[in-house]
Amino acid sequence: MTYESVTVVESQVAPGVTFAVARMSFGRRVELMRRVRELARRMEFLEAGKEPGDRMDAAMLQAEIDRLFLAWGLRSVWGLQLDGNEASPESLAEAGPEDLFREALSAVRAETGLSEEQRKNS
Repeated sequence: MTYESVTVVESQVAPGVTFAVARMSFGRRVELMRRVRELARRMEFLEAGKEPGDRMDAAMLQAEIDRLFLAWGLRSVWGLQLDGNEASPESLAEAGPEDLFREALSAVRAETGLSEEQRKNS
């Protein structure tokens, strides 16, 4: 048996851009859940708040969780230059086009196999 620990995803948003996304394993699932758990709990608490500031803080935590997912699962980006340099997962999050960031994030989340509700409760 041959097993590849990453899967390659062609961008639909930006033709010619390709992502390498880590495939899920037991150990990686445990690592991801451990990293996301506390942020997700705080986000859920803040979402239940009635103050506008609570909801804004919850949205900020969701953005942090999104960045964490991308950092955890996006291994490489090919076919994209940012400010004259080859893009990396980190630079995509920092300076890349948001629609491409969202597409890469979606590919990572699809690979986790977790539903939206499971991700919130991780």
